[in-house]
Amino acid sequence: MKILVAIAFLLIFLSLGSALVYLMKDKGKSNRTVKALAFRVGFSVSLFVLILIANHYGLIQPTGIR
Repeated sequence: MKILVAIAFLLIFLSLGSALVYLMKDKGKSNRTVKALAFRVGFSVSLFVLILIANHYGLIQPTGIR
């Protein structure tokens, strides 16, 4: 489960980085930035759902604040 979460975070940061590159490169003349940010939102929502499902099935345990 830790590997899946790490991969999801990596995909989120790569998508955010590519959006920044497209923004600087295209100067707002294409929609590649919007697509990259849409993928980032999709990856973030997928990560959230994955964590909820993993918690429901007991694959991860909440530890609380120590």
